[in-house]
Amino acid sequence: MADLHFLANPARFRRFSQRVLPGLGFATVLMLGVGLYMAFFVAPADYQQGQTVRIMFVHVPSAWLSMGGYALLAVLGASLLVWRHPLAALMARAAAPVGASFAAVCLLTGSLWGRPMWGTYWVWDARLTSMLLLFFLYLGHIALSRAYDDSGRGDRAAAILALVGVINLPIIKFSVDWWNTLHQPASVTRLDAPAIHNSILVPLLWMAVSLLFLFVWLVLLRTETEIDRRRLEVADQTQ
Repeated sequence: MADLHFLANPARFRRFSQRVLPGLGFATVLMLGVGLYMAFFVAPADYQQGQTVRIMFVHVPSAWLSMGGYALLAVLGASLLVWRHPLAALMARAAAPVGASFAAVCLLTGSLWGRPMWGTYWVWDARLTSMLLLFFLYLGHIALSRAYDDSGRGDRAAAILALVGVINLPIIKFSVDWWNTLHQPASVTRLDAPAIHNSILVPLLWMAVSLLFLFVWLVLLRTETEIDRRRLEVADQTQ
């Protein structure tokens, strides 16, 4: 906890991220290279879905990370509203576009996967609709944080939206259990054992970790940019 408090200072965080970013970037490229090779050349084709199953290796991790990214926005929003952490607003501004990008990738790859499997690019079932709502919540967070001349007011408004919108996350997760949808029930995060063979599960988890590295790298890089932008704003106001 002391380390997290130490990093709440933007200047200290920037020094930390500058040390971490090069190594993390190299690890991300290496992990993604291996993961894509495993997904397209090692993992077998599905006996029902054929080669289209390979979309899963991008689609599923993107869905996980888009949900995890919004949970991060909620935590940062609470930190801003309750503890006034100076870094929380800057990191939330940095994370929202990254999370929105992963949500967009999830929706796009899901549509491409749905066409050959379901015969349509889109249907208004619970899982797809709640994921689309998550994408719009990201866009709303981005818009609110930039809607005021006073950046502090915009950050607080976006933080409230993040906390209210977090109710959508369990809806996304349990929508396949609560309603009849085209999506299959959970195959990886089951209490007993994953229902996916290791030949597909291992590349899937590898890609998930690889894209997590990419998510963290992008958020750190964008947070540095937000720190510099806020410094320029303060400098302009004092002149």
